[in-house]
Amino acid sequence: MASVVGSFPLASSFGSYVTKAAWCKTEKIQNKYHSMRHHQNHHTGIEVGSTFHQGARRYVLNAASGESFESAKPKHFPKPFRGSIKHYLDAFTRFFNVYVLIGSAISITSMSLLAVEKLSDISLTYFIGLFQAQVAAALMSGYVIGLNHLTDVEIDKINKPYRPLASGEYSFGTGLILTASCLILSFGIGWIVGSPPLLWALSIHFLLGTAYSIDLPLLRWKRIAVLAAMCIVVVHGVMFQLAYFLHMQTFVLQRPIMLPRSLLFSTAFLSFFSLVLALFKDIPDHEGDEKHGIKSLSVLLGQKRVFWICVSLLEMIYGVAILVGATSSNHWSKMITVSAHAVLASILLYHSKSVDVKSSSATASFYMFLWKLFYAEYLIIPFMR
Repeated sequence: MASVVGSFPLASSFGSYVTKAAWCKTEKIQNKYHSMRHHQNHHTGIEVGSTFHQGARRYVLNAASGESFESAKPKHFPKPFRGSIKHYLDAFTRFFNVYVLIGSAISITSMSLLAVEKLSDISLTYFIGLFQAQVAAALMSGYVIGLNHLTDVEIDKINKPYRPLASGEYSFGTGLILTASCLILSFGIGWIVGSPPLLWALSIHFLLGTAYSIDLPLLRWKRIAVLAAMCIVVVHGVMFQLAYFLHMQTFVLQRPIMLPRSLLFSTAFLSFFSLVLALFKDIPDHEGDEKHGIKSLSVLLGQKRVFWICVSLLEMIYGVAILVGATSSNHWSKMITVSAHAVLASILLYHSKSVDVKSSSATASFYMFLWKLFYAEYLIIPFMR
């Protein structure tokens, strides 16, 4: 350490300053407790001064050798809390997994565009209905995410220590208040709007999100691979497509129920994709799940096998999407959907070859990449006619 510090003039000067300051502080404290030391010696024979000198000497030697103040603190000493607005916003976005909320907004917007049949459909009424669905859905997603954090604190200390509850940035009470507020506001907006498809979507999201995470008898379905996959498929694969499309078509645009070809395809495609995401999500969490007895597919079959099963399934459904796009009678639709799916399939294969399956950070990064592919599909769906 001395050679490292000595190689930087500023660090060397700072070390010298710390050494002098530490000795000065030591001398002041010695004088303060000098009389007490003699008093203790006279009555009990306990050598306080000797113990103090040993501790002070260790402290100053640490400073002189270039050790940081953090290393001199006890292991349990709390880290300073950064009070900047940027820090609060960062913790807030990590608590609510903003990438999920953004993806939710993209999916609802895409499904709303499918309900548009002519240019005049895009009106103030259309945007108000879309905004109401976006806010209510985002708040319900916030509830589901928050509940998952509240019930996974101990697991997250291993798998995701950056989360505010696991890191200690948020207290359990703060997390509970944020989560409950999202739930109340979400149902409140749904009730005020009065759209049956919207209320149906919020209710299903609430029931499955609660059953997925909460640790009660017959619940906490995330511990069972089949039930966990079902929750994700129903919410992301079926509900977001059908419910929000019907909200725009029947409640906002006041049209009878009609399910277009593009909606049926997107529901089937994204349901299958959601199933793959449900299988893949446990690969980065392998260590924590194994320690806490969660029998995920990654724990049962191994990380590498599950990884390549997921990649193979995704390549297969991209192939199906290319075939479906090729059957379109619309030239522009055919060209866009076939080429777009071919490009996404190639990108997936290219990225999958460079992933270290045993690395939690690498598989977690790839999992986020899969979500980007998932939401990229919503950019293609409006072109399928």
